[in-house]
Amino acid sequence: MSASRPLFPVPSAPLVPILGLDEGFPIHRIFCVGRNYAAHAAELGNTVDRVAPFYFTKPPTGLVLEGGTIAYPPGTQDYHHEIELVIAIGAPAFRVSADEAMGAVYGYAVGLDMTRRDLQNAMKEKQRPWDVAKAFEDSAVIGAITPAAAFEPGAQRISLLVNDGLRQEGHLSDMIWSAPEMISHLSRYYHLTPGDLIFTGTPSGVGALQPGDRLEGAVEGLSPITVTIGPAA
Repeated sequence: MSASRPLFPVPSAPLVPILGLDEGFPIHRIFCVGRNYAAHAAELGNTVDRVAPFYFTKPPTGLVLEGGTIAYPPGTQDYHHEIELVIAIGAPAFRVSADEAMGAVYGYAVGLDMTRRDLQNAMKEKQRPWDVAKAFEDSAVIGAITPAAAFEPGAQRISLLVNDGLRQEGHLSDMIWSAPEMISHLSRYYHLTPGDLIFTGTPSGVGALQPGDRLEGAVEGLSPITVTIGPAA
């Protein structure tokens, strides 16, 4: 038995702009790496697992392009920002070594992993999945993608301003798991494909947001992002 047409339309993830191109980057999946900066793990009272990275996911339809306004999400009183480097996958990768992993990278962008922290904490206490805290509408903000030929992750500064005040600051070299290590490890469990995104973790300084707050995120060498928090949904 098969179907010939959809019963109703469903929203699709936006095409992410690519610097210098008219074409956009279509989104397949969004993977996020947890606790990839030791200082951030410590500020939330977590220990770092240095044996292997761990992941959570966000729905592709939760992605939103920078430059606009996103609603303060429902169900939370503690809505947090997390500035991150994002890796855009442009070639298939399955069970690749760290030495081979960078061949799968299309480019890089600045992103925000938006988090309902109170719900995350409640899920942690009950040893339940984090989906309600991480995977919601407009929970992943992204800027324009810079092709890999023009950027190589190293010790670049990563930072976030909220209402012109510095909230988060670090360097990509502070990451526990490097880009090739993350891609290689993730490819043991998934057939990575063009259109996949990997949010690579956040430095310390995460904190609560309120409607009206304006966020400005940056990674040296990449297109910066801005977003404003609107009224509660």
